[in-house]
Amino acid sequence: MGLPRKILHVDLDAFFCAVEEQLNPALKGKAFAVGGEPGHRSVVSSCSYPARKLGIHSAMPMTQAIRICPSLVIVHSGFHFYQEKSEAVMAVLRNWTPLMEQVSVDEAFLDVSDIPDESRLIALAIQSEIHAKTSLPCSFGAASNKLVAKVANTVGKKQAKKGTYPNSIHCIENGKEAEFLSPLPVGELWGIGDKTEQLLQNRGIYRIGQLAAWPVDQLKKIFGKNAVEIHERANGIDTSPVNPDPAPAKSVSQETTFFHDMTDEAALRKKILQQSEQVGFRLRQMNLRGDTVRLKVRWENFVTISRQVKVGQKVCQDSVINELAQKLFSEIWTHDPRPVRLIGLAVSGIEDEAEQLSFFQPSSEKEDRLLQAIDQIRNKYGKKSLKRGIDLEKESL
Repeated sequence: MGLPRKILHVDLDAFFCAVEEQLNPALKGKAFAVGGEPGHRSVVSSCSYPARKLGIHSAMPMTQAIRICPSLVIVHSGFHFYQEKSEAVMAVLRNWTPLMEQVSVDEAFLDVSDIPDESRLIALAIQSEIHAKTSLPCSFGAASNKLVAKVANTVGKKQAKKGTYPNSIHCIENGKEAEFLSPLPVGELWGIGDKTEQLLQNRGIYRIGQLAAWPVDQLKKIFGKNAVEIHERANGIDTSPVNPDPAPAKSVSQETTFFHDMTDEAALRKKILQQSEQVGFRLRQMNLRGDTVRLKVRWENFVTISRQVKVGQKVCQDSVINELAQKLFSEIWTHDPRPVRLIGLAVSGIEDEAEQLSFFQPSSEKEDRLLQAIDQIRNKYGKKSLKRGIDLEKESL
């Protein structure tokens, strides 16, 4: 049997807020939130620790956050600032080990098993380098597997001093994984959502240790074929590797939630056109194409209608995506037009262009060359450097 692994979970503390404070130091020590303006169905993406002390949290409707703290400052400088800082941090992590799995813009796993130092010293060294190169606060969890490392990070943050960035490092000794998890609420375990947690509590299971003690045969009544995996997790067992290669995209999508319910058919169709261009652009940037176009419409009463169509060849052209999406919209709108709360477009059945024997059909070659030119300009000068005439007309009104 080989030596136990050394896995680190890295999480940038209140990442969006930390970046906003760098852009505007006057925000430090204040209650502020990152997100859209209240009244536009926006939610809190992140909030400062002074705001958290007041009871504000991420995913809270911004209107509710304002009721809690009328003086709450709302900011959102732009995702490109966050992306730039994220890339700087991930570059630091990759320099430590090629076994780095980025989970999100502010979270990653590292397998540092080949570094002889103990996990705490490695985490402290990486944390210090991130501070020195980016001035961003970050916390670490360390264990023999990804599951326990992530939970350790969560626990470490909760135990840190309140009201400021945790900058915590919490390590779990090898062989103590089940012991560490046992007293924690069952909802802390991967795969246990709110509904499942309530279901387990109805059966008298409140702690992970209680779940670990349940026979697998009994767990199958709740989790079905996933019972064995859940039982292993509850016992601190997780053999999943740190995967530096991201999983291939299953779909590329774009959704829009309107500030106010939309009833203007022309405006809705224009939004679908814009989403077609956004999805097409992202497909081409990733050298991907798909053969299924799906449209989702959510009415004012939250009822959601979805339609999809599969085409004969893989596509990434804006015009093809838009044409198919518009037909799907006609099917929905003609049958039962109602005020629309959300509209979303997705292309699935994804495949890498390199796996295709042919590129566009001859009839599409002209559009292909045009799209390549447009993409080059937008990549160099920004996505807003080229606009359709209809968009310019609206701006001049």
